[in-house]
Amino acid sequence: MTQRSTATATRLRRLPAAVLTVALSTTLLAACGSNGPEDTKSASAGSSQAAGESSAAFPRSVKHAMGTAQIKSRPKRVVVLDSGELDDVTLLDITPVGAVAPHLKTEGGFPAYLKGKVDGTKDVGPMGEPNLELIASLKPDLILTSKVRHEKVYDKLDAIAPTVLAETTGQPWKENLALYAQALGKEAEAKKALADYQARAAKLGEELKAKYNGTMPTASVVRFVAGPTRLYQKASFSGVVLNDIGLRRPASQDVDKAMLDVSPEQLNQADADLVFVTTSDDPSKTKESEMQQTSVWQGLTAVRNNKVFTVPDETWMSGIGVQAADEMLADIAKAAGVDAPK
Repeated sequence: MTQRSTATATRLRRLPAAVLTVALSTTLLAACGSNGPEDTKSASAGSSQAAGESSAAFPRSVKHAMGTAQIKSRPKRVVVLDSGELDDVTLLDITPVGAVAPHLKTEGGFPAYLKGKVDGTKDVGPMGEPNLELIASLKPDLILTSKVRHEKVYDKLDAIAPTVLAETTGQPWKENLALYAQALGKEAEAKKALADYQARAAKLGEELKAKYNGTMPTASVVRFVAGPTRLYQKASFSGVVLNDIGLRRPASQDVDKAMLDVSPEQLNQADADLVFVTTSDDPSKTKESEMQQTSVWQGLTAVRNNKVFTVPDETWMSGIGVQAADEMLADIAKAAGVDAPK
C-alpha cells in the first residue's frame, strides 16, 4: 500500500458511519480514474508551476491551531466554513466547492458583495453544524476554518480532507489570510493583495485628514443585534480597518477589546464625528427602533449633524477579509464626502 493510500485509510477510519459511506465511495471513484492521460498532464503542469514558483511548491506541511496539515498537492477543491475564509479564498481567485453563508445574514445565501465569485458553490451550513456528509460528497482536498468555530468537529473534518484552522476570527484577519494562503500555495498573491489594501487605507486616511482641516475625525461603530446593542472596539475586524485608515475612536471604543454592550442610557458612548450603524438580524428582533428614539440617541452630535450612516452588516461585521475591508473603505469615503481609494 502506498503512503497516500495509508493516509487515506487512516482518515476514513475516523469518519462516522454515514460520512464514511460518502467519503469511501468518492475515494474509490477517484482511484478508479487515476493514472490516465489527464492525470499525467496535471502532474506535469503542477511540476512546471511549482518549478516556476518556489513558494508554491507541494507537498508541504502547514502548522495551524490544531496541529500540522500535510497537503500533498496544490488544492483545487476547497471548502470554507466561515465568512472570513470565503472572502480570503475568493480574493485569491479560488471558487470554493463548498462554503457556509454568514450565520446572521437574514436574507440567506452568500454575501452580495461576492456576487459572481461563488457561482456553483454549495452551501454546506449551518456554520454551527456544517453538513459533514455533504462536505465529504464534494471530495474536497482542503478545508479551511478556525478553532473558535469548529474545534469540536476538527477530527471529523480532517478525516475528510486536510483541515487548516486559524486560532480565531475577527481581529487577526490579516494573519489568517497569510495562513490560508500558505495552505493554498498563494503566499505571493495574498501578500500583494494585503499591501495594496494597506496603501488604499492610508490614502483614504490622507483624504479624510485633509477634508477635516488636518485633524482626523472620530468614528464610531454601532451594531444592533437581537440582544444588547454593541459598540465595536479596536480588537475587531472593523476596528482594525478603522485603525488602518487612521480614524480616531471615541473613548468607549479606543480599547483593545472586541466590543462593548450598552444600554439605552449608555448610548452617549457612541458619539463621534461619524457613526456607522449595522443591523445583524431582522430589525424587529433588535432594539434598533427603540434605541434610536431615545433622547440620548437623538442628542448625539452625529445624529444632530446628519452624520449617521447605515452600512452592510455582511461586510462590516461578517466579511473579515480584504474584499470586505475595501467595501468599508468605500462606505467611509462616501460618508465623509471624499473620493474612494482605488
